[in-house]
Amino acid sequence: MIVDPAVPDEVAALLRDNRKVLARIHAGWAPAYKRPRPLAGTLARLAATATAAAATVYGLALFVAERYPPFVVIMTGAALLIVSVLLRPAPDAEAERRRALEQDVYDAARRHDGHYVLREELDEPARSLMSRAQAAIEQVMDSGVNAEGLLDDVRNAVMLPAQEWEIARLLAKLSQLRAEHQEVVSEGVTPEVAAVAEPLAHALDGSQRAVLARVEALERYAGHVADAERAYRARHQIERLSAKLPRYEELLAETGADGAAVPELSRLADDADRLEQALRDSVSSAHEAFRHLKG
Repeated sequence: MIVDPAVPDEVAALLRDNRKVLARIHAGWAPAYKRPRPLAGTLARLAATATAAAATVYGLALFVAERYPPFVVIMTGAALLIVSVLLRPAPDAEAERRRALEQDVYDAARRHDGHYVLREELDEPARSLMSRAQAAIEQVMDSGVNAEGLLDDVRNAVMLPAQEWEIARLLAKLSQLRAEHQEVVSEGVTPEVAAVAEPLAHALDGSQRAVLARVEALERYAGHVADAERAYRARHQIERLSAKLPRYEELLAETGADGAAVPELSRLADDADRLEQALRDSVSSAHEAFRHLKG
């Protein structure tokens, strides 16, 4: 599921951690119980105990006055009241915790309705586009060049979730309208209705292409980041090998091996320079793609 970045972090975490409950809510489920009120239960038990104690005192007074029939009635009632309090089943703590959590999720879902999208809300074409967008974002966020700050990691952390949410929001709306449109036209339409339905179908197709363009822009950005990532890794590997170059030269001298290998090893430094330039070019291309993405 995708949550609007504007939703507070703790609420977003609650929604993400309870996707199954949200799917039930989306299907029409609502909690049929009320939140437990521990104070009310405690007051009820105290009231029952106090009533039983008063009845017992009154019953003893009747006994002393040798009024035995009402004594028996009062004492029987007091005993039954005490037994009902003692034998009242204790609430299932786990069930209460689960119901309280479901209520919290339900309240949060109602409060932030329209600010999260479930996979169930997307039709198949929309799911495919959403998966592509998320794969591109994940590729950027998980890259070493992003972790090292070679990209604008701060803007990535803000901009990319915003892009993901906007794409999800548009795809959810598109999926809903597409389903409603299909429901109408599947019933069979007259030429007059078809004349209205056709431009609406074109509008849906145009919206699909517009969202596709957003996803492709993300993928282009991820592609530039992938190029930078490859150059970054290669440069790092060359640097590690270059650091060992004196040991290789020492080994060649000690073993009397072919000295022609030394110039080949020395080219590592030149390779490192070329990779450094390739990295700078790749990062520059990624920055340019990022600026295009914002537009």
